[in-house]
Amino acid sequence: MDWQAIIRSLPSLGDGMIATLQLCAIAAFCSLSWGALMAVALLRAPPFWRRLLQIYTSLTLALPLLVVVYLLYFVLPEYDITFTSPQVGVLALTLYYAPYIAQVIRSAIGALPHGQWEACRVLGLSRSEQLRDVVLPQTLPQMLSPLVGLMIGLIKDSALLSIVSVQEFMYAAKQAISDTYAPLEIYLTVALCYWVLNSLIDWLARHIEYRMTRYRRGMQH
Repeated sequence: MDWQAIIRSLPSLGDGMIATLQLCAIAAFCSLSWGALMAVALLRAPPFWRRLLQIYTSLTLALPLLVVVYLLYFVLPEYDITFTSPQVGVLALTLYYAPYIAQVIRSAIGALPHGQWEACRVLGLSRSEQLRDVVLPQTLPQMLSPLVGLMIGLIKDSALLSIVSVQEFMYAAKQAISDTYAPLEIYLTVALCYWVLNSLIDWLARHIEYRMTRYRRGMQH
């Protein structure tokens, strides 16, 4: 192992990891927001809009992320629609992961017993009160695990964005390899960093899920 190559590459790899975290945080927020809006629309929008969203969902679920990236980066400029590399990265991850998120949210909300909604109407609860007091306490523990799995997938898929020159973690790793000629050491370091990051996110999600489940059980008793 060439430890000196790893040490020399740490500053650039650190910058790449920070860029990845920033890009993924923005993409996660946008995909969660768009996915939540899609879920609500799929449940409550008029049939025409639901059908359009279903077509978009089926198309997205059938395409690899790399194809979406190429369409945004190489095809849209042919029609005078141009984005910077980071913008392409955020947009591609958002468009790709939002339908998955929408399916998770819609399934969790759809699993609520019909009597819950009837009770809300009888009690005269507003939409916000229904969401705060009835829907979220029951659906969040169910949604958390699959949503975190999707966010981990989003982080891993962000490595594909180096292909279109997004200067994230994998891009920094390729630059480090070209400078040090130590691919084994650099890629092992990259793999370890991804493992630590995603393991930390998974542990945090499990902790939050445990606390939420215990709180819900306490409320029931």
